Amino acid sequence: MANFYLDTPSLKHHLQHPLMTRIVELKERNFADKSEYDYAPIDFEDAMDSYDKVLEIVGEICGDIIAPNAEGVDQEGPTVANGRVTYASGTQKNLDATIKAGLMGMSMPRRYGGLNFPVVPYIMAADIVSRADAGFENLWGLQDCAETLYEFGNEDQRQRYIPRVCAGETMSMDLTEPDAGSDLQSVMLKATYSEKDDCWYLNGVKRFITNGDSDIHLVLARSEDGTKDGRGLSMFIYDKRNGGVNVRRIENKMGIKGSPTCELVFKNAKAELCGDRRLGLIKYVMALMNGARLGIMAQAVGLCEAAYREGVAYAKERCQFGKPIIEFPAVYEMVALMRAKTDAARAMLYETARFVDVYKCLDDISKERKLTPEERAEQKKYAKLADAFTPLGKGMTTEFANQNAYDAIQIHGGSGFMKDYTCERLYRDARITNIYEGTTQLQVVAAIRYVTTGGYLAQIREYEKMEYKPELETLRKRLIAMTELYEKAVQMVTDTKDNEYLDFQARRLVEMAGHTIMGYLLLQETNCCESFRRSAEVYLCYGETEVKKNYNFISSFKAETLGYYKPELETEEN
Repeated sequence: MANFYLDTPSLKHHLQHPLMTRIVELKERNFADKSEYDYAPIDFEDAMDSYDKVLEIVGEICGDIIAPNAEGVDQEGPTVANGRVTYASGTQKNLDATIKAGLMGMSMPRRYGGLNFPVVPYIMAADIVSRADAGFENLWGLQDCAETLYEFGNEDQRQRYIPRVCAGETMSMDLTEPDAGSDLQSVMLKATYSEKDDCWYLNGVKRFITNGDSDIHLVLARSEDGTKDGRGLSMFIYDKRNGGVNVRRIENKMGIKGSPTCELVFKNAKAELCGDRRLGLIKYVMALMNGARLGIMAQAVGLCEAAYREGVAYAKERCQFGKPIIEFPAVYEMVALMRAKTDAARAMLYETARFVDVYKCLDDISKERKLTPEERAEQKKYAKLADAFTPLGKGMTTEFANQNAYDAIQIHGGSGFMKDYTCERLYRDARITNIYEGTTQLQVVAAIRYVTTGGYLAQIREYEKMEYKPELETLRKRLIAMTELYEKAVQMVTDTKDNEYLDFQARRLVEMAGHTIMGYLLLQETNCCESFRRSAEVYLCYGETEVKKNYNFISSFKAETLGYYKPELETEEN
């Protein structure tokens, strides 16, 4: 029997991070639930044991059910008839298995039927599920929409909807439209309030909606007449039981085929307001998107792991010129870098998840009582770190997922181009990760302010000050040198006081910050566990080369050259 949790020791390593003591303390409120729920932990060790056991169940389901179903789901895909979606048979089996195991609503409070798990073990489950089938992760992972209901819905809405999610009903977030993709301010789905019926009605079209025929939808719609920007948008809850929404079509996609991506038609669909009017995009979607981006990071890490395993297994089996191809430097270099990128991406994922955990727990506690000055400072610190690391992590990890999938194909050679091998599906599945929930380019737009304000540099300095074993001092010094190049590059760009030039160089600056941070994270892992040493050494060779490359580009770039990059706009003569 395969178990995708037990066969990946780095997962337990990340689960046992020292900050988990504080996270569990905050999440469990001094273990107040132990007298009311027989499955609630009685202390820290009991909580950690609970996470470990549930993740073992996730690993078993992924190894024995979800992964074996993945190829069949990819070939069969979902279908639509009479406005309703039917999942591929393997997808339905996967859902049945996860529901039966109680793996829905994992992060929701126990009073609503959830497991009250922190973000870290929940995201770890998403990492494992993604390795098994990235397409299924899109369905299972949308339970995270319940977090938005919990944060911004009223108590009546929480009582009515969250237990349904915990029992296994599915969710979707209906944001994009044919003319509103990255620019969600352009959303025009109309929300009209009926005083007679005391409810809202939704009319219009949504496009590219993942799991669009779900049971419970969070819908971004225009509630304010005469508005054209984000201030006229509100968030609504639509219950499929009420009717009024049909699936017009399922998109014919390159990858993640088990996850139905739908075009939806709303015709007087009855809905209810979630939170306050006008805050749909400004507040609620931003929170929803940050949670989704963390989920995509987990999906990317799972794909990194899967691609690495496919690549190394084939390299060991395939013989050419009398020996396995993994013995050739051209191949073992690729394999080593795939492993290093996977470990770096995973370290970034769980560092970000820990930041999110602390600030979300304190934010939740603030609704029950007034935070102490120390708690307010802690909440502010971790909220800022989470906001900084989410776009950086989403951008870096999803690019690594694509690179690992590419290299897995390359290691397979001509065989990798054939559908007989799993790496072909992984290659297609990975491609969407650096596009949806905000392209890499949009992550750079979100991340660049932490470059210019010094946010990333401040955190890098914190990592630099940590105590490391003497034998790691050489690696630390190399990271300090990378930091110096990064700091110089930022200064060179910001000194121009040219916003267009800053935007042009932003990707390079963000990547420099990312490589330096991920290098430090791997150094920390190596400081705790020698098994990370190989990845740290390999990644630093790669990371410092990328940092130097970007520094050289910036330092040698001539301002007048920028014009050559701009498109030539041709005009037609009348």
